[in-house]
Amino acid sequence: MNLNETVAVITGGSSGIGEACVREIVRSGGRAAILDLQEEKGQKVAEELGKGVLFVKTDVVSDESVKKAVDDTVRSFGTVNVAINCAGIGGPCKVLGKNGPMSTDFFNNRIQINLVGTMRVIIFAAQQMAKNNPNAEGERGVIINTSSVAAHQGQIGQAAYAASKGGINGLMLPVAKELARHGIRVMTIGPGVIDTPMFANVPDKARQALEASIPFPKRLGRPTEYAQLAAHIIQNPYLNAEVFHLTGGLRMA
Repeated sequence: MNLNETVAVITGGSSGIGEACVREIVRSGGRAAILDLQEEKGQKVAEELGKGVLFVKTDVVSDESVKKAVDDTVRSFGTVNVAINCAGIGGPCKVLGKNGPMSTDFFNNRIQINLVGTMRVIIFAAQQMAKNNPNAEGERGVIINTSSVAAHQGQIGQAAYAASKGGINGLMLPVAKELARHGIRVMTIGPGVIDTPMFANVPDKARQALEASIPFPKRLGRPTEYAQLAAHIIQNPYLNAEVFHLTGGLRMA
């Protein structure tokens, strides 16, 4: 699929890797809908980038909200042929911490937003993609999900986050096999440590230790590097049902 033919719904598109994907697609002549709860930031990005961008306030834990966002995108741009799931939350919490045991609400919140939210977008986006006319390759759509190095190298305190991201890896293959008959590809990007707002409050000492643990280049990843990989996945029709690790060679201690 050519990027200038792309009409994407991008969750978490108001900032970080989601925003970088919005900018990459629009820069290449495509159109994008920002699906996010951060209304002020999302509107600002949409206004800056112009008529090729739509902001829709969206809560990925709500069927109604996600369905409305997809429908609004179709009304504005005529279709949806790409979905990029970037919305997610982290936050450490030990099973048995200093302030007591982990609450199941904490665990469930990560699962609902990161994992179930991803699946919810897949469902409503795929429903629309299946209606698209196929291109010369028989392709009707591309879905890109965001996992994490934590899915298989989770650290102490990451049980909830790692479980949510491991679930994203697990759903990819059966969903890709099923949606193949509709001409819809499903891919997953598993970043290491990316310099996003999630890292804004990380102390300098911890940040430096993270950078030192990355073989090359010895720095945090850039949101633009995620967006460049997403753009390549969209354009390369032979990429399907795989996890791409974007880590600089990181192996968590």
